[in-house]
Amino acid sequence: MIPAGRAKEELVSAEHDNHGQTPAAWTASIVVMIAFFVGTLGLVINQWLMVWIGAGLVVLGGVLGLVMSMAGLGKQRREPSSSG
Repeated sequence: MIPAGRAKEELVSAEHDNHGQTPAAWTASIVVMIAFFVGTLGLVINQWLMVWIGAGLVVLGGVLGLVMSMAGLGKQRREPSSSG
């Protein structure tokens, strides 16, 4: 339901302004994809060290994305409106 007095386009554009296309999101996604590749390859060739390196890279990707976001390279957060 669209609230009275608000156009549908206004709601859509406010909620979907960049779809997370930020350096922080891209970096985290790429690191995590590489991590899954390394971990999967480690499982296939039975190298448990590679599996654990892949698991560590998954964590590193999440932390890296969070740090980059906190440094201002992520999506800008909107302040909550006080007009309830």
